[in-house]
Amino acid sequence: MHCRFRRVASLVLIAFLALSARAQKYVAYVGTYTDKTMSKGIYAFSYDAESVRFESLGLAAETKNPSFLAADKNGKFLFAVNELSEYEGQKSGGVSAFRAGDATGKLIFLNEVASRGADPCYIAFDKSGRYLLVANYSGGNVAVFPVRVDGKVGEASGFVQHKGSSVDKERQEGPHAHWIETSPDNHYALAADLGTDELIVHRFDEKSGALTKNDPPGAEVTGGSGPRHAAFSRNGKFVYLLNEMKGTITAFRYEGGKLTEVQTISSLPKDFSDSNDAAELAMHPSGKFLYASNRGEDAITVFRVDQAKGTLDVIEHVPTQGKTPRSFAIDPTGRLLLAANQNSNNIVVFRIDAGTGRLTPTGQKLDVPSPVCVVFVKRNR
Repeated sequence: MHCRFRRVASLVLIAFLALSARAQKYVAYVGTYTDKTMSKGIYAFSYDAESVRFESLGLAAETKNPSFLAADKNGKFLFAVNELSEYEGQKSGGVSAFRAGDATGKLIFLNEVASRGADPCYIAFDKSGRYLLVANYSGGNVAVFPVRVDGKVGEASGFVQHKGSSVDKERQEGPHAHWIETSPDNHYALAADLGTDELIVHRFDEKSGALTKNDPPGAEVTGGSGPRHAAFSRNGKFVYLLNEMKGTITAFRYEGGKLTEVQTISSLPKDFSDSNDAAELAMHPSGKFLYASNRGEDAITVFRVDQAKGTLDVIEHVPTQGKTPRSFAIDPTGRLLLAANQNSNNIVVFRIDAGTGRLTPTGQKLDVPSPVCVVFVKRNR
């Protein structure tokens, strides 16, 4: 009886949050690549969740290669990694901070610090909202940065240099950190390393922002897989790792920093034989569906999630109506998926079926040069 009550209460809460999200107005910020493209930085679109319409707000901030973005939970600040190989004479990229939340979408630059490694390619908040975690691809390391009350980024409070290599001598000659986020309890930071074929687990101290070695240190995947991004299940009991080079997803049972593999499944159709690089991974807010993008196939794969066992089943493969879907985002209501097609300079909007997880094009296409990452921020004024 109590279990059934908790399930009903959980469903009611999810429905309430979805309705609340639909009443909100947002700004969708888009990170881009500016090198050798017409892009100048971060672009913005207004989003009315009730009418489900987007309107361009133009260039929000001019900055170099703001490939991945993260917003604070209150929608006051936006942060970007500047994916560069050199920053102020160092072999490093940058981490930039902006004030956000204005209805115009314009961002006010606050400050920038070195990312502590070349080509930072991912950024995320810890669960306390006090620290930013960054993965430096070419540097092969991860770093943690405190966020001050005024939104500015401080110098790194945590840093770990990854070590090792794997079977592909061209792409895995050394470590290539590609993703980092904290566990649901905020006690650990998990990092995907394409170069070493590992999902590495670090201990994370939310009081100091420090990273230390964990025992066990994580989990290895099949040589040549190339781990790229990962996502936790809604209940926090499983982690799904997207392997860029093999186009697979490895599911792990997760408990207190320990990973146990339960499944590896392809994200590609059985008859697909061309070259491909898997790119992005995201869990639907309901926890029922997992989505993955493939560059080469230029499609989104939809998976059904067995929330008890942690295993996945393919539902469908959906063309993104563009080239190179480097990333995608699910809107705060869980009703839309936005596929960022980097090489066709557009973002295609799909409707998500709440019952089946299937995707249907809405007909909306947002023009933006070289889109990489989409982040939604609540409009505060």
